[in-house]
Amino acid sequence: MSIKEFVQKFYKSDALIDSEILKTYLHPEVLLDWNSSKGFIQMDYHAILEMANELSRAYVRSKVRISHIISEEDLVSVRYSHFVKTIENPREEMLLAHFATIWQIKDDKLYRGYQMSQFS
Repeated sequence: MSIKEFVQKFYKSDALIDSEILKTYLHPEVLLDWNSSKGFIQMDYHAILEMANELSRAYVRSKVRISHIISEEDLVSVRYSHFVKTIENPREEMLLAHFATIWQIKDDKLYRGYQMSQFS
């Protein structure tokens, strides 16, 4: 599997709201530098897993729609929109945010991430 296919598989899975699935994609030394509309956040392995746990408490479904994905050497750049369904209204899909992320892959895992997001 190419690194591009690996990243596509990651975003098509429920990893963003299921920490057990997420663990299979994360390198133990993963770091995510995230510039959001709320400011800069740096997340390590445990913080990323905790974020997935928090999302799973609020949302019953998560879906990513990738609009662009490019790979070069050990890097994959992906632009996507993240949609969710809330526990309160599981029939309605809601746009959570738009993202642009660059992932460095190491040992077939997500190793370094550089992400920007904007809430819907």
